[in-house]
Amino acid sequence: AAAQAAGPWLISLAIDHYILGGDPVGLARTMALLFGVYVAGSWATRTQIFQVGSIGQRVLASLRARLFDQLQHLPLGYFDRRPIGDLMSRVVNDVETLNQLLTQGITQLLGALFSLIGIVLAMLVLNPRLALVCLGIIPVMLLTTAFVARRARQAFRKARQTTGNVTAELQEELGGVREAQAFNRTEANIADFRRANAANRDANVQATAITSAFAPAMDTLSTLATALVIGYGGYLVFEGSLTVGLLAAFLIYVQQFFRPVELASQVYTQTQSALAGAERIYAILDEPREPADPFGAIALDRIAGRVEFRDVEFAYRPGQPVLHGVSFTVEPGQTVALVGTTGAGKTTIASLIPRFYDVMAGSVRVGGHDVRDVTRTSLRRQTGIVLQEPFLFAGSVAENVGYGRADATVAEIEAAARAVDAHGFITALPQGYGTVLGEGGSPLSHGQRQLLTLARAVLADPRILILDEATSRVDSQTETVIQRALATLLKGRTSIVIAHRLSTIRNADVILVVEGGRIVERGDHDTLLARGGRYAELYRRQLQASQPPGQISVDSARL
Repeated sequence: AAAQAAGPWLISLAIDHYILGGDPVGLARTMALLFGVYVAGSWATRTQIFQVGSIGQRVLASLRARLFDQLQHLPLGYFDRRPIGDLMSRVVNDVETLNQLLTQGITQLLGALFSLIGIVLAMLVLNPRLALVCLGIIPVMLLTTAFVARRARQAFRKARQTTGNVTAELQEELGGVREAQAFNRTEANIADFRRANAANRDANVQATAITSAFAPAMDTLSTLATALVIGYGGYLVFEGSLTVGLLAAFLIYVQQFFRPVELASQVYTQTQSALAGAERIYAILDEPREPADPFGAIALDRIAGRVEFRDVEFAYRPGQPVLHGVSFTVEPGQTVALVGTTGAGKTTIASLIPRFYDVMAGSVRVGGHDVRDVTRTSLRRQTGIVLQEPFLFAGSVAENVGYGRADATVAEIEAAARAVDAHGFITALPQGYGTVLGEGGSPLSHGQRQLLTLARAVLADPRILILDEATSRVDSQTETVIQRALATLLKGRTSIVIAHRLSTIRNADVILVVEGGRIVERGDHDTLLARGGRYAELYRRQLQASQPPGQISVDSARL
């Protein structure tokens, strides 16, 4: 800034005193000084860029950490309402807009600000009257900026939202590419993506159209200021109150004045986009986290595993109840199966046990305590979950098995794998337990991935196990292996099984038939079949669907 302010003054000095005065030695000294001033200014700019960029990166690293920490502590209900792709867009794309602003835009803006201050002060010192003529256009600049800013913010807000929609669409379609090809949905998916992409394109074009008007407006004002300086400055030269050198200096100052203004206009565009992204980022940070453990919450020690539901009412959204007066008890070591059609409430019931959601009325009790009165950490340490779709991450086999036990030894990991008959196929892998898996557990088969999740559950050693039927997507040979692994896993533990195939839960101690958020039947397999109610109907339907027509009778269904 000091170099930019001093440069035109040195040029005016060279013109008035050394060029017009015929002093080549003085001219040479002045030019050498001018060169030194600009070199020093360049190095000062480099230092400024580095310092501001470093600060910006630290701020962004802290922001990403805060975002990830916040997402890890939000209730599951938040993720039920938000596409994962949109959240990824906020963490990646929206943070990147802030990155550009903090590491580049802020540096440019600070440089422009200091340059403007230096230029204005220099003009006021050299000739206040001519300086005031130049600065008279500043109110017009401010009004123009305010007008464009209001419209640009709205446009960029829509652009960031549609970018999130594109990311969400992409994440969903790529995640289901196998199903899309199987059901000939590729063209329909392409059309859906094109619509989202076109909406994003239109939103960004509109934002660009608004901000692109800013630079021509500044160019017009720059031309006007130059004309005013030449006109009024020329008059002052004729009058004898201004030298030719100072007039030349003022013309340079005018150009320098609008150069940072043009730079600021570019930063301004970045700022509007960044502010729109910041709104989406802070919308996540402002979300309420999972309720904190109450004061004096109980830290569950090793429990027997009793689970009790007492008149539980629950709704994901106000006014849309999902569970109605659900009551049942699971004694330690018992296996209870939840049976019912899709959307009946089976998964919701299971999700209330580790307190992924809080009940609206009634209570869920584990080990004799209301789950709202115990610490979440200790509750979830007592609870293991094996999902129908096994979750494995990109990492070694050992890291995946030890996911729930960071302190597990190699021997403990191998023992858990042996317990579920996974040790054999693991040791056959290229690097055994050190084999690095790809995203989702590739290249393992579905059955092998499921065995690793069962080994993970064995290693965690929970007292209560929630199973979303683990054998529904494997061949008969793999199913036999998994059933043996499940027998090992369930031994001595309280288990709640979400049943999709009723033939797999015939040995359950209690079967609960869930319909419309209510338990409509309960009993063991034989008792419910003999009763001939809803369970018997569901069981017969599944048998008929799995056998050729004409080979199933009511009597055979009771066997």
